[in-house]
Amino acid sequence: MRFDDDFDEEELPDPAEYPTLVAVARFTRLIPAVPWFAAVGETIGLQDRQEAESYCSALGFPGADVALVPDWHEAENVARNPDWNDSWWEQEEQLRVGLIADACEFLPEHELMTALTHVTSVASDHVHGAAAIAAQHGGIGDEALVRAAAGAATQACYQAALVLAAGADDEHCFAIKYRLFEAGRWPLGIIGSTFSLF
Repeated sequence: MRFDDDFDEEELPDPAEYPTLVAVARFTRLIPAVPWFAAVGETIGLQDRQEAESYCSALGFPGADVALVPDWHEAENVARNPDWNDSWWEQEEQLRVGLIADACEFLPEHELMTALTHVTSVASDHVHGAAAIAAQHGGIGDEALVRAAAGAATQACYQAALVLAAGADDEHCFAIKYRLFEAGRWPLGIIGSTFSLF
């Protein structure tokens, strides 16, 4: 099954057959409208801070401190830090595997993978350019950092789509993480007991 960016409502998957896939298709159409990286480096407002704290708690790190990454140069330093919290990444991976299993209760694995592949394709088409422009405005021309930012945003789209495909709720940590990107942020991750939010 393939979803085109300009499909009409009538072309959505049959809700009776694949109800969660309809949500994924609708989500995919919204990706180009997200203000990717538009708020990086800005002071963390109350809503973004609450979302960041909720993400950390949902992931199993309720005591993590939310720290602002003020600019692209510091984001580059954080991204290259060798002391990433391995358990943060491992927990995300376990949740991803669990969501795939849950999603496969609603639809065939082939349909799921086709939909997720389309999500990542649409996302990558839009986020790389946005990351490059934002980095350039921040005085950074490092293509590796741009790719890292775009890759993180694309992964967040994949994870958010997986939440929808599995019928999970909007307080799942992947849904919260996506909302931070949707707010123009780049959640860099957890180092030690600090969650770095750009």
